[in-house]
Amino acid sequence: MGDFSLILLAAGNSTRFGLPTKKQWLYQKSKPLWQFVAESFTKNYNFSQIVIVGNQDELKLMQSFADYKFVAGGNSRQESLQNALALIDSEYVLVNDVARCCLDSELLKRLLSAKKANSCVVPTLKVSDTVYFDGKPINREKLVRVQTPQLSHTATLKEVLKSNKEFTDESSAFFANSKEVIFVEGSQKAQKLTYKEELKSLKCLKAPANSLKVGFGIDIHPFENGKQMVLCGVEIDSTFGFKAHSDGDVAIHALIDALLGASNLGDIGELFPDTDSVYKNADSKELLRAVTKLVKSVGYEIVNCDLSIVAQAPKISPHKNAMRATLADILEIGRNQINIKATTGEELGFVGRKEGVVVYATATLNYYRWDEI
Repeated sequence: MGDFSLILLAAGNSTRFGLPTKKQWLYQKSKPLWQFVAESFTKNYNFSQIVIVGNQDELKLMQSFADYKFVAGGNSRQESLQNALALIDSEYVLVNDVARCCLDSELLKRLLSAKKANSCVVPTLKVSDTVYFDGKPINREKLVRVQTPQLSHTATLKEVLKSNKEFTDESSAFFANSKEVIFVEGSQKAQKLTYKEELKSLKCLKAPANSLKVGFGIDIHPFENGKQMVLCGVEIDSTFGFKAHSDGDVAIHALIDALLGASNLGDIGELFPDTDSVYKNADSKELLRAVTKLVKSVGYEIVNCDLSIVAQAPKISPHKNAMRATLADILEIGRNQINIKATTGEELGFVGRKEGVVVYATATLNYYRWDEI
């Protein structure tokens, strides 16, 4: 194996970011930010191993983009790093947070050239502002700001992280265990993306492409006597509802599959299996709400949805406006972005015999336009 590996930490929830899309899923043209950052590194150095740490629920989606090694993140940055380190066997490892998205190739050279056994090499910047601590000014000449990426001797990093103490970065763990920390000049380009207001100051970022994604969904449910009928989240007066593990809202189920298809996130059965008691009699509106949040979190915005309901019974037309209003509220889009069509089965097949309903749905997505906020 080569001397150096790369770990890219991209499992965060972006709680301080203030946008519906997570930082790691801000599209740079047609690539999510985590892939954009990873490729920035690989253009500058041939790493022996590359490990991307992602959210457990996003790993399958990540794997559809590239052939890196992927591992699920933990409950903290440190736990996520340890999960990745378990896959690393090179002598040195470079660790970067995806929030440090603008790579300076000269900084990378400084880090790699300063490597030393049992040590951690850290980029730092001087502090130019007046600084107060606990209400009193302190000498800023003694202060530095620590950045990533940081280069560590792999075996030593694994050793110092065995402590139960939580560290905010690799250098802190080395220092706490009396290991050498080597400082090199940092880079103004390597600013950390924490808040949405900082997007415009990061010059390496590229606007997302205009690239519509279309998904198709279909669902079928038979009738069940004595159950409340729910379609598109609207309760309909009927002597029968739908036979299903959940409330059986066949229209919302088709729409969920359309949204998941357009965003490459699988299907409804993978997210909400009917073998799981948690979803017994589940409110499909809440399932759609969860899927909407998921789709937006991985970099998409909803353009429009179109549903075709095939039913001999009940009559759909009287409920269309309420259906559009309900779906628009859940999807957080305008009612004009939702179309609902209805037709009968012409008394043919199971639909024509009034034994059930089938719904077809399409959903159109675009990359979230973070560049326009």
